[in-house]
Order: sequence, then C-alpha cells, then structure tokens
Amino acid sequence: QVITGGHYDVDCRLEDPDGIVLYKEMKKQYDSFTFTASRNGTYKFCFSNEFSTFTHKTVYFDFQVGEDPPLFPSENRVTALTQMESACVSIHEALKSVIDYQTHFRLREAQGRSRAEDLNTRVAYWSIGEAIILLVVSVGQVFLLKSFFSDKRTTTTRVGS
Repeated sequence: QVITGGHYDVDCRLEDPDGIVLYKEMKKQYDSFTFTASRNGTYKFCFSNEFSTFTHKTVYFDFQVGEDPPLFPSENRVTALTQMESACVSIHEALKSVIDYQTHFRLREAQGRSRAEDLNTRVAYWSIGEAIILLVVSVGQVFLLKSFFSDKRTTTTRVGS
C-alpha cells in the first residue's frame, strides 16, 4: 500500500529465481498477491516510481511466509477438540482478524498524518509569504504618503559670464 506521495500509486513486479514474472501491476495504490513458491531460491520484487520521478513515496508491504504453527501441539489427533480448545481456536482466528484491522487503520492514520503535516507546512509558508507581502506593501504606502506631503525644493543655478 502506498502511504504517502504523489497520486498514491506505484508499479510493482515480482520475479521467481528463474526471472519469470509472477506478478506485475502498474499504478496501483493497494493490492494483495498470494502465491505458493514452486522452488527454493531468491524471489525478487521491485517497486517502481518511473512515472512520477519528482515525488517521493512511502510504501508499506507485508510478507506472510508459511502457515501458522498449530495452536495445539496435538492438533493433528483423531479425536475432536474440547469446548475449551475450540473456543481458543476461534479466539485465535478473531485475534488474527483484529491484527489485520489494526494494520489497516494504522496505515490510514499514517496517510492522514502525512496529509496533515503537508498541509501544515503549506499553510506556514503561505502565512510567511503573506506577512512579507503585507510588510512590503505597508512600507511602500508609508513612503508614498510621505512623498505627498514633502516639499520639493527647486534649485536654480546661474551660469555666470
């Protein structure tokens, strides 16, 4: 997910160890991609900002590798779960959902904070500019009014013979 910068979009590409492109998307703000690795090796991913080189962007990404370990070590048993164990499993699943929601809302909060800080900076610069313009105009008015009320002396010079 793109948190800050530009139009909140970025290019993304994922390649397997052989260089085969598994995933490629252009100008996306948010996306999710799930795959099972077919072989061991180094998988490469690249986030690109070619179309918007003047804007820096902050990108959040999350990896979830493998399956969660079993909640109970003897979960592969043949007998059914007790009521307490099944309640623990459902609470565990609900807490994973809560973690996803918290991550989502933290990202939205980071976006909002970034926009607010940018707006605050713009307002501060605009206010400084207005103060300078106000100062220049007021000094100009003082000198203009002063020139209306001052006597202009004319001097004559004789060229003697």
